[in-house]
Amino acid sequence: MQSRILLVKKERTAWLTFNRPEALNALDEDMVKEFLCALKNAEEDDSVDVVIITGKGKAFSAGRDIRRVLEGTEWSGEHMCRALEQHPKPVIAAVNGYCFTGSLELIMSADLVIAAENAMLGDTHALFGLVPGSGQTQRLPRQIGARKAKELMFTCENISAREAERLGMVNRVVPPDRMEEEVMETARRISRCEQPAIREIKRLVNEGMRMSLAEGLELEAKLHEGIPIHPSAEGRKKMEALLKKRQD
Repeated sequence: MQSRILLVKKERTAWLTFNRPEALNALDEDMVKEFLCALKNAEEDDSVDVVIITGKGKAFSAGRDIRRVLEGTEWSGEHMCRALEQHPKPVIAAVNGYCFTGSLELIMSADLVIAAENAMLGDTHALFGLVPGSGQTQRLPRQIGARKAKELMFTCENISAREAERLGMVNRVVPPDRMEEEVMETARRISRCEQPAIREIKRLVNEGMRMSLAEGLELEAKLHEGIPIHPSAEGRKKMEALLKKRQD
């Protein structure tokens, strides 16, 4: 059987591509296992700064494989979502084409989402008498507000990439033929920063979002207790170079 997750590394990025284009990249347990293995590979590779997930063909992913739902097979989609949230490195979801239901839940756990102009997003759980099980009822209201989240989940209507951008589900929308370069340019901008700082910022944001503002501020403050704020060794070099440039 061909690999259902393609892993390609380039320019300090790891691209994880769903590889079931004939099934609109519908997700099943085999894909979950491969996906988690690929994420672990990217985590352990020091040459990778940014993880990018996308789909092959005309869909990011149509969500969970309907045939598996009808068969009543096990589903561990929440493992994928948690793995993205807890991954120490930044994760970008590059949404090309259809992104429905289970895969919509997945991109909510990415750090950044860049969508092609022709992308369509939507949730169909309630249409089929299902209740989300990978965190959507909790993540979506926190990301776009409870009323709009309820509307999307109650009506099961699809929205365009532009509407998703307006709601804050997507960082930005780009032409389909510019998707890869736009994603790579974002990854390059992340890579030029100091990665230990990026990873700590990701942790603080994710943990803080589950707390009150006061608790989140305390979480951040504890990181610096008794320790003067100072740059990393590489950060110091960059600061010194900047000062020199200003003085010249």
